[in-house]
Amino acid sequence: MYEHVSEPLLSRAAFIRRFLRHGTVAVALVGFSLLLGMAGYRLLEGISWLDAFLNAAMLLGGMGPVHELVTPAGKLFAGCYALYAGLVFITVAGILSSPVVHRLLHRLHWQESDRGGKDESE
Repeated sequence: MYEHVSEPLLSRAAFIRRFLRHGTVAVALVGFSLLLGMAGYRLLEGISWLDAFLNAAMLLGGMGPVHELVTPAGKLFAGCYALYAGLVFITVAGILSSPVVHRLLHRLHWQESDRGGKDESE
């Protein structure tokens, strides 16, 4: 998926395309997770779609639920969804940061190899 250390640094246009692909995957994951949370709140708590959206979005954003949960199934779902939302947050952060971190590390290693791998103090 990424260029090898022996290959030249990716062009800016190709890097932007790569970053947009990663962004598309991140948006799809967040959208799927939001729909999953909305469906769970709607089916298990019986709240409106708007309130279900609010609760799911707040959990995905790390803020916590807004609506008071009343059913045992809804409480169990909310706990599991909160754990899932935390993992989604970490995953999306990794998906979005990996192209940037790889480019930075590739550039630093590439510049080092241009000097022949020797320290400047030598």
